[in-house]
Amino acid sequence: MSLSVCLPVLISFLVSVFLGPVIIPFLKRLKAGQTVRDEGPKSHLKKNGTPTMGGILILSAMIVTSLFYMEDYPEIKPILLMTLGFGLIGFLDDYIKVILKRSMGLTPIQKMAGQLVVTGLFAYYLLKCTDISLAAKIPFMPGKELDLGWLNIPLLFFIVIGTVNGANFTDGLDGLAASVTVLAASFLSAAAIGTGTRIEPVTCAVAGALLGFLLFNVYPASVFMGDTGSLALGGFVAAAAYMMQLQLFIPIIGFIYLIEVVSVILQVLFFKLTGGRRLFRMAPLHHHFELGGWSETRIVAFFSVVTAILCLVALIAI
Repeated sequence: MSLSVCLPVLISFLVSVFLGPVIIPFLKRLKAGQTVRDEGPKSHLKKNGTPTMGGILILSAMIVTSLFYMEDYPEIKPILLMTLGFGLIGFLDDYIKVILKRSMGLTPIQKMAGQLVVTGLFAYYLLKCTDISLAAKIPFMPGKELDLGWLNIPLLFFIVIGTVNGANFTDGLDGLAASVTVLAASFLSAAAIGTGTRIEPVTCAVAGALLGFLLFNVYPASVFMGDTGSLALGGFVAAAAYMMQLQLFIPIIGFIYLIEVVSVILQVLFFKLTGGRRLFRMAPLHHHFELGGWSETRIVAFFSVVTAILCLVALIAI
């Protein structure tokens, strides 16, 4: 067990650490710098020009590590499919925005179409190539499952796409998305070991990759993960949870994802219903705290502590 747990973390961490000084200067030469929107917090204007697309670093470390385990642990393949599939969508969006200098990136329709295709491939793989049920284990009710029959499929699309976009909205402060997700990956690794689903090599690889990435991403960040990383991480969390029938646990371990995306939805609805009034100072929610006087490091620490506690709650809930 130690070879499938400790080694993936160490290998992925070392790959991430060694690739950082190679990939970050390369991104700088490509002029793949982040453009901070004017309507955002003024303190973020100093981030202009910081290299983005750093998700390449995370994905590279995960892929290299997974190659050592793919033959003996074929269960990790659908997780790789989802992570790399959503990572590709994010990469195309980043590439169009920062390299081709088209501020729009992928259109919302193009991005949603890509997400539906990747999710559809994952659903097909689960249904046709595995014996994994789409029924969900119910938190705090051991042995009980929620099986909605054919509704399990639209529910899968809703959960996956919601998780992916929640992770995307969370990536707005130095180290925030990586810190929250490394804790979620740690929970998924512990759950994989406990349930015997044999996906721990990839969950541990993602944890190690994120630990290495954080060395370059904590405040003040020298690289951002971009959509390449945030969409990939959302896909990873959703896929790993589904492989263990733990999709109903995502709102617990991914509570920060949830409140970030909900804050955006509520802000838009409230703005339209009240003729221009705002529910939050700014959405996503981390910006609300930031404009309230909280520092980036304090927000990241607070959101990380909340996630850590909820991951412990989720372990109890299994």
